Amino acid sequence: MAMTPMMEQYCQIKEKYPEAILFFRLGDFYEMFFEDAKIASRELELVLTGKDCGLQERAPMCGVPFHSADSYIARLVQRGYKVAVCEQIEDPATAKTIVKRDVVRIVSPATVIETSMLDEAKNNYLAAVYCSSAAYGLCFADISTSKVYCCELSGKNSSDKLKNELASFMPSELIVADETVEAAGLESFLEIYSEISRVKPLDLYDTDRAIALVEAHFGRPHTQVLGQDRPLAVCALALALDYLVQMHKNDLKNITEVELYNDTKYMGLDAAARRNLELTETMRRRETRGSLLWVLDMTNTPMGKRMLRSWVEQPLLGVSDILLRQNAVAELTEDIQLLDEISEGLKSINDFERIMTRVIYGSANAKEIKSLARTFSALPEIKSRLEGRHSKLLNTIYSRLDTMQDAVELIDAAIVEDPPFSVREGGMINKGYNSELDELLEIVCGGKDFLASLELAEQERTGIKKLKIGYNRVFGYYIEVTNSFKSMVPEAYIRKQTLANCERYITSELKELESKVLGAQERIVRLEYELLCAVRQRLSDMQYRIKNTANSIAVLDCICSLAQAAVKNGYERPEITADDEIVINDGRHPVVEKFLKDTPFVPNSTRLDCKEDRVAIITGPNMAGKSTYMRQVALIVIMAQIGSFVPARSARIGIVDSVFTRIGASDDLTAGQSTFMTEMTEVADILRNATARSLILLDEIGRGTSTYDGMSIARAVMEYSADRRRLGAKTLFATHYHELTELEGKLDGAKNFNIAVKKRGDDIIFLRKIVRGTADGSYGIEVAKLAGIPQSVVSRARAVLKELESAQPLQKPVMTKAPDSIDEQISFATGINADIANELRSVDANTLSPIEALNLVYKLKAKLD
Repeated sequence: MAMTPMMEQYCQIKEKYPEAILFFRLGDFYEMFFEDAKIASRELELVLTGKDCGLQERAPMCGVPFHSADSYIARLVQRGYKVAVCEQIEDPATAKTIVKRDVVRIVSPATVIETSMLDEAKNNYLAAVYCSSAAYGLCFADISTSKVYCCELSGKNSSDKLKNELASFMPSELIVADETVEAAGLESFLEIYSEISRVKPLDLYDTDRAIALVEAHFGRPHTQVLGQDRPLAVCALALALDYLVQMHKNDLKNITEVELYNDTKYMGLDAAARRNLELTETMRRRETRGSLLWVLDMTNTPMGKRMLRSWVEQPLLGVSDILLRQNAVAELTEDIQLLDEISEGLKSINDFERIMTRVIYGSANAKEIKSLARTFSALPEIKSRLEGRHSKLLNTIYSRLDTMQDAVELIDAAIVEDPPFSVREGGMINKGYNSELDELLEIVCGGKDFLASLELAEQERTGIKKLKIGYNRVFGYYIEVTNSFKSMVPEAYIRKQTLANCERYITSELKELESKVLGAQERIVRLEYELLCAVRQRLSDMQYRIKNTANSIAVLDCICSLAQAAVKNGYERPEITADDEIVINDGRHPVVEKFLKDTPFVPNSTRLDCKEDRVAIITGPNMAGKSTYMRQVALIVIMAQIGSFVPARSARIGIVDSVFTRIGASDDLTAGQSTFMTEMTEVADILRNATARSLILLDEIGRGTSTYDGMSIARAVMEYSADRRRLGAKTLFATHYHELTELEGKLDGAKNFNIAVKKRGDDIIFLRKIVRGTADGSYGIEVAKLAGIPQSVVSRARAVLKELESAQPLQKPVMTKAPDSIDEQISFATGINADIANELRSVDANTLSPIEALNLVYKLKAKLD
């Protein structure tokens, strides 16, 4: 049996898009068939029916109304599916055979432009990675906002830098070849960030082909788009453009600019640091509430929300760039009335950055366009508030802020005050905007008035008082007479339809009027749509001005947000310097203090540099606040380099190029790694990528293995971090190995600190205060009691502890300086037997690392014991 023509058409189109669910337009519905219907029925909870298609069995079928399709598409995309939208591309009324149809766009996680499908607080990036000889080209493109960024990564640890950039932008989709995934070691990264949908490149570009594509799109030499000698960035950009064109089926008219950046512009923050410091979401629930962004975000516009998130994710490295923001924040904190007035004005601003993308692609409806006018109407008042400001950034915003009054005049003249959602049913365009439209409306309105007068005249002429003139789509206009008055119907009436209680008639006069009115109504609908398209095009021609204005509003909103946070939370302006010193007086944790209601936050001071205060060895019991203190220092540094004021009495922040953290422990079972292996992998990444300008937070290094191994590793890592010949980075090192506190005075730049604890009998009180010196105990049993361990277990633990303390103490490792030569090792081993001496002589001390030397000493001493 042969399939019906419609089903043949469906199968031909579906064959071109096997990876997507095909939304096939049939009248007022999008229909799905066969396997697509089964998937959609399951995922969208739709009724699965069947359709005769010429085959022996009915084709599985389900569908959704076209006017509410966005919500259904969004649900499928959120579940990881792509959706191919197939429309009727010719008028059914003029089609001689089956209506022509074709796919007009493919919707995937990174190609969404509908506001209803997007999170207004986040950019929605597509990432493309191009690899060549351990160097990478990167492109991040958000088609919904027209923002495109490119960079190149090369040199030492380029694959680590690649992961950091991906963690920073967190794309929805990632275009990357299998070979690149393997070369860059991205497997574990993609497993951790499983929400990133991976896409294989549609094509792999060599430099010449990539240049040709980029130049064809932007209409100018690639060197003007990305600068000189950026072949990898050009290739990555070409991959992204090609994918977006294939998905959107158009020429990407809204992507007109590319921002080229390098990894030295922003602070380095790897995935572990972002996760541990909870910059934009919490670790456990992955919620914004409880993150640094949650504390700082007092923005009033969607553009501002997205920009502030990017500021938090990418703190600055340039002192002048930081001061530019900081000076603007300072000016607003000094004029609270101005700050409140600007913030209030920003509340009237909608997401016109994303609406403009829909305008450019011809998918914005009249209601969205009208909202642009309301938004633009708020701009003059905001601009007037910025006149005569002192800070350079506020003055720059003032000069770049276009009030878009010509756009307001255009929209208000063309679009009615409350337009409908649909663009295909008329009722959108104001009277007086177009003379032809006014004439047609007069015909329709006149026709309606004529119908009312005709109905009254016919009632009087025939004597049928209940005679009515009505309309339906099947018969058009008709005269309705109830059965009780049929005998009074004139001969000129032509019977058209018989119903149970009445008869319906037509007349030549009525059909003539119908032809005139309905013809005018159809022309009105078409003309209004044409006029709306013309308005969209005129607005599209203003896209550069509107983009610049959107960016200016976003920056202003971010500055106001940071100023509001400073005023509300009692933050102070930090001093920003180019040296290596961090001095924080009475610093507070910006997030933790927000959750304290009845208890004030206990502030702590910090001093770190690359000289005498390089390493702070912090001891104290669990729950006392070591991790909170360490995170607080890092967050204050990050806030300062964002341009924000900070939670401290005062602060002096020397620029930090990267923040690294190793806090907490968890198994990475998906990657086949234990807690200890995960810990060591993260520590290895830190020691490989940190510099002397970095800030390192290490919490309980070595606790995942045996005591001697763990202590050895902890000491070796600390020594490496402190050694100026190797790293010499500013390091906060929290540990339970009290033996490591002996390093003060022996390890250059190391100093001991502890969390003050007050003990009363068997109970302890955490004072949350960082003080100089070492902790006088571990208080493990006391902490167990606080955690709710049964009293019988606590009592037994104390008894066991007394037994252990009264017995011969365990031999502790000798925490001396690691032996530097074989002679020192032999001298250390004086009196041991010949076998041990021979083992020592066989060692090449010049090749030993500090940790290897320590392990050797511990091993030999164990033999002696």
